[in-house]
Amino acid sequence: MKKNLITVLIVLFVPIVAYMALTKSTATTAKPTSETVGKPQVIKFTSSMCLDCQKMNKVFKEIFPKYESTIVLTEIPVQDSNSFNNSQIEKYNVTLVPTIILIDSNGKMVKRIEGAIEKAEMESYLEGLK
Repeated sequence: MKKNLITVLIVLFVPIVAYMALTKSTATTAKPTSETVGKPQVIKFTSSMCLDCQKMNKVFKEIFPKYESTIVLTEIPVQDSNSFNNSQIEKYNVTLVPTIILIDSNGKMVKRIEGAIEKAEMESYLEGLK
């Protein structure tokens, strides 16, 4: 009886802990700030459980440091439900992740990327963002 109870608890407990560990977001939630005004922006909609998102995170870690001073990067984890994230998801009609929105310094959306792309292609889009 005791062995069965332990087995049932493990079967129920392990998936819950695994889910919590996988969905825990390490990204900071995006907040609109005055630093985004007049600068080009990259809004990246992502999820911690998405393989293509993880690929794009690696791409951004490699190429974005040289653009940090000129382009504002906003990462929005779609699994973190709050009013700002939900409004941005609705505003940009995000239905899959990763979705990357490129906005010029005038606030006009110039490019929408859905899915993972290669490092060189992403870098060329960032180079052209003014």
